Amino acid sequence: MSKIVVAMSGGVDSSVAAALLKQQGHEVTGMMLRLWSEPGKEDSNRCCTPDSMFLARRVAARLDIPFYVVDAKDAFRSTVVQAFLDGYAAGRTPNPCLTCNRLIRWGLLLEHALALGAEYLATGHYVRRKTTDDGRHQLLRAIDRTKDQSYVLHVLTQEQLARSLFPVGEYPKVEIRRLAETLGLVTARRPDSQDLCFLAGEDYRLFLRRHAPDILRPGPILTRDGQMLGEHSGLANYTIGQRKGLGLSSPQPLYVLEKDIARNALIVGPAQELGQRELLAEDVHWLSGEPPAATFRAEVKTRYTAREVPAEVTPLEGGRRARVCFDAPVRDLTPGQAAVFYDGDLVLGGGTIA
Repeated sequence: MSKIVVAMSGGVDSSVAAALLKQQGHEVTGMMLRLWSEPGKEDSNRCCTPDSMFLARRVAARLDIPFYVVDAKDAFRSTVVQAFLDGYAAGRTPNPCLTCNRLIRWGLLLEHALALGAEYLATGHYVRRKTTDDGRHQLLRAIDRTKDQSYVLHVLTQEQLARSLFPVGEYPKVEIRRLAETLGLVTARRPDSQDLCFLAGEDYRLFLRRHAPDILRPGPILTRDGQMLGEHSGLANYTIGQRKGLGLSSPQPLYVLEKDIARNALIVGPAQELGQRELLAEDVHWLSGEPPAATFRAEVKTRYTAREVPAEVTPLEGGRRARVCFDAPVRDLTPGQAAVFYDGDLVLGGGTIA
């Protein structure tokens, strides 16, 4: 049996992950991250509110396992939150979960787990891990596709995967809740959270106004041919594909097509101008540790909530970048989000849409 640290959040998924590993006879320890929150909003950060910590402690007590809290406030603020602000300053729409998974959960927390003598770090993520005959570790989509979280875990390295376990990825969500009820876990009926934890449930624009007001500089709203239609309130206030809230009067609906950082301009146009056949991804990470040698076919997911679409992917610059050519135009491609490549259930890799 193995010594395993489970990243606990006070939610049902990590609670059941700990319970399943304990049932299997492993030596399990619960560990929770205390993340940064704005002063006065500590009770609203879903990942580590006092209530969440209380529930995690109760689950640990129920399972009769040790429980520790790791202070990650400073590291989280300087990496995850700062990357969020820097992304918007560069005209992008960042995904903080990618940074958090790479640097905090499988950085700081994994280091604490290993320092405690653990062989593995387990989480409540809905993904699966498989080890091939040649010793390579693969990341696979969850059995429950509606809960699959492989999009935000495509950043993991072979070394990190070798130390990772995902017990709930083999179960549908309804079964996880049923198991929690059967085991008498207080988190059994706790609702899922989809919000960014440090936003504490509020609109990201309000957060930007407090922490990076210089980002929100007004500028022109233009058509692709340069016609000025109005003024925007700051590029960070808008998303690619947005229709409502532009404050424009037009005989046909207009959508945000792109953000021109050099001119601080918001480019808009009709629905038929939406969609791109191609994107360039940078900082590409390959799960196998090596980029493919040539162009390959894949299904590509360009947002956490988007459907995968067929495309050809061509590695560039030794695999550090990749060109993705879609079979049909894809709407709402957004710089700063990730493009993740799949072969069926297998996660091949992904990078940041540039």
